[in-house]
Order: sequence, then structure tokens, then C-alpha cells
Amino acid sequence: MNRLKSRIAIVTGGAVGIGRACVERMAEEGAKVAVFDILTTEGKTLAATLSAQGHDVAFWHVDVADEGALKIAIDAAAARFGGLHVMVNNAGILGSPNPTDQVTEAEWDRVQAVNVKGVFFGTKHAIPHLRAAGAGSIINLSSILGLVGSGSLAPYHASKGAVRLMTKNDAIAYALEGIRVNSIHPGYIWTPMVENHLRAMSGDPEAAKVATGSAHPVGHMGEPDDIAWAVVYLASDEAKFVTGAELAVDGGYTAR
Repeated sequence: MNRLKSRIAIVTGGAVGIGRACVERMAEEGAKVAVFDILTTEGKTLAATLSAQGHDVAFWHVDVADEGALKIAIDAAAARFGGLHVMVNNAGILGSPNPTDQVTEAEWDRVQAVNVKGVFFGTKHAIPHLRAAGAGSIINLSSILGLVGSGSLAPYHASKGAVRLMTKNDAIAYALEGIRVNSIHPGYIWTPMVENHLRAMSGDPEAAKVATGSAHPVGHMGEPDDIAWAVVYLASDEAKFVTGAELAVDGGYTAR
């Protein structure tokens, strides 16, 4: 229950799905958590629910693609809680499901703005606070589609591949300052984003869920908590010798 005692964390895209699970598990393990999201109702409800349970959680409405707004929110969260130790760059969108030749420039740019620039901005403006704390952990949510191809979701693939190598570069850049930087690569996790994607691609989302699950050697899709516990690990001292790593939590998907 105290794996993250006295830690202060920010989770972008923290109102629903994987982000929500990260907030819940980190709070349960003793962290003070700032929830960043554009989903105001969901974010405020989550913060209120966890606060009522005795956890120290607060919500900020912020779009990670807006550097100025994100910096203000990060600084405000650090001021509210008294510092920052963990930055979870989770916010992301799927974008167009089309192959490269069928993607518009606007579709491409929007995915890169959220998935790549959002991680860049989050890292950039968290670093001064982590440096002030004397150490820290940055956890970037990439994807199995940042490791292997699928033949669709071209902008998403590009963005998650970028996050993978941004992570490795920053791990080297900040290692001697005690700031660890790692990426997590989830397989298909049953979240609202994945559910909406499968619904858009198939008239029978339940059948699509089963079919997508069967692509994983374990035979089913993952749950948000499968990723949240990996985040807890990387945020904790249990991972003090882990940096620049790419942790695939994918039911064996990339083992093929």
C-alpha cells in the first residue's frame, strides 16, 4: 500500500482508461496525484471520488498539445502538492485508421501534436521540477504499434515510434541527474479508445474484441490495470536501476 509513499505524480490523459487506472493505483500506493485531461466531468469526478476515499488527488483541465497551458498546469500541480517526482505522459489519440496514402495533413498533424508534442512538452516542463526534487521518473506511454507495424493507423505508428526513441534519448540525457525515463508498450487494452476504434471498424464490436484478443498469444485483450501496475513499478524505487527501457505489456503480442 506504500510503494509510492510521499511521491507526487502527474498523469496526463488521466480521466479515463489506462490513465484513470494509473491514477487509482498510484493513489492507492500512497502518491499524491494530479489528473490532467480535456475531459472535465470525468476528471473532476475521479478526483472527487478518490479524495473522498482519503487520497490526495486534484484535477486540471489541460490539452497536452498546448505547451503554454501544459506548463502552467505542471507548475500549478507542483505548487499545489509541494513538488514533483513522477511524470506519466499517457495522453494520446488513435487518429485516422488509414494507411499513409489516405491520411490528410491535418489528420497527421493532430496525432503528432497530441502523441509526440504532448510527450515533449510534458517532459520539458516536468524536468525542472524533477531536477529540483533531486531525482524522478518519467514514464511515457508508447504502444506495441511503436514496435511493430500493422498496416493501418499510420500517424499513430509514427507517433508511438517517436515516443519510443524520445524515451531512450532522454534516459541518456538525464541519467546522471537521477531522472529515469522509460516507455511502456501496451498491447490492445479494453479502454473506451479501443472500444470506439473497434466499433468504428466493425458492426459487431464484441466479435471484434474477441478477434483482436486472439491476436495475443494469451488469447485475450488486456485491462487498464495491467498497464497501471507497470507504471507503479517504474515510478517506484523497485525500478531504481531501470532507465531507457521499453516495457512491453502486451500478452505476448510482440513475441511472435
